[in-house]
Amino acid sequence: MNIPENAQRPKRTNQQTGEPKTLLDRLRLEKAGKVSGGIYHKVQIELTYNSNHMEGSLLTHDQTRYIFETNTIGLDGGTMNVDDIVETANHFKCIDMVIEQTNQPLRETFIKELHRTLKNGTSDSRKDWFAIGEYKKLPNEVGGKDTAAPEEVAARIKELLRTYNAVKGKTLEDIIEFHYAFESIHPFQDGNGRVGRLILFKECLRNNIVPFIIDEELKLFYYRGLREWKSTRGYLRDTCLAAQDKFKEYLDYFRIPYEE
Repeated sequence: MNIPENAQRPKRTNQQTGEPKTLLDRLRLEKAGKVSGGIYHKVQIELTYNSNHMEGSLLTHDQTRYIFETNTIGLDGGTMNVDDIVETANHFKCIDMVIEQTNQPLRETFIKELHRTLKNGTSDSRKDWFAIGEYKKLPNEVGGKDTAAPEEVAARIKELLRTYNAVKGKTLEDIIEFHYAFESIHPFQDGNGRVGRLILFKECLRNNIVPFIIDEELKLFYYRGLREWKSTRGYLRDTCLAAQDKFKEYLDYFRIPYEE
């Protein structure tokens, strides 16, 4: 068979196309390859440690990192709450779920599955009145403020998702507004903050917006922002932008491009 000299070679359908082009590409690549010391490693430890720490976990940053890297826990005397350890390991799984399902529209089933995964195997999961992966059965409050009554939750979450998913070309403001509404409903008996922040991360990734992690330095500003959202949106927006600037430093270090 004669092949013209200027003929192009056929391309393989599964051929690698070079470096990952987005943060999501890199996260998926490093997750699949079990890469240590990259952005996936960084996100797992920083997001898990900070989000759990905000909710009262006593694990240190080093202990969180040690659990992720070795699947063991090091103790220097004293005692430790088993739930802190279980929820840390569970949170790593939740981040994997976020990465795997980033490109899917936000759905009620996914939100419930995040909660079920986070609380699986904890002492809460053994309480009859605490339904993991299901909406709360008892009224609760957050920061001394009322939240949705248990019988209202399902309808309010469905309406929130309908309204949010109808928005095309979501902005950071849209995602933050969803977060405020979600935390105001407070649909689960416990774990609402962590589930809400996982959703924040997912939706930023999905909409090609630089994600962010609320750390100890920004924690009180974040709570104030949620509390004052209706009257002064700038508090929470500026806090998220400050957290975003910190995350951009990670992206710069790992040479991952992003849109300003």
